[in-house]
Amino acid sequence: MFKTTSIKIILFKSFSCIGLVFLSHAAWGVDVLEFNCKRSEKGYTEEYEMKITLASGPQKAKVFLDGRDLDQSDVFGVQSVKSVTLARPNILILIEAKFEPEEIMGVSYPAGNVITNITLDPVTGKFKKVEKIQGGILGATIGNGTYTTEEQCSLGKLPYKSK
Repeated sequence: MFKTTSIKIILFKSFSCIGLVFLSHAAWGVDVLEFNCKRSEKGYTEEYEMKITLASGPQKAKVFLDGRDLDQSDVFGVQSVKSVTLARPNILILIEAKFEPEEIMGVSYPAGNVITNITLDPVTGKFKKVEKIQGGILGATIGNGTYTTEEQCSLGKLPYKSK
């Protein structure tokens, strides 16, 4: 009796946790989120559109800025959206960029990378970006280290399903 009851309790807890994970994802009920964002720094203001598509089946999550896919790859390096996570009330985005060694105007720069963690609260519009720069031209010009900036975003369209 004890073994059967224990197994039933364990199974119930396991299925409950699995159900909560799926329910929280399904509760959003959307796979495309669009925002109008604004960043200001040193007297300069830039406005841009950000579109986030959530992962679905074989399709990975994507982020677009003014229609430009942030997943980029060329001879200079690779930038990739590693994850988009809905963690109520926030949207968490992880982006990784790796740059090959390069020479610009006779100056050589080593390989480098930038890890970007973005937290967006769609309710308040607070957009916080934390970038960790290591090496490359950015490390040489801006400096290696962690940099934090804040921007403001508002919902551009109501969230919707792409299909």
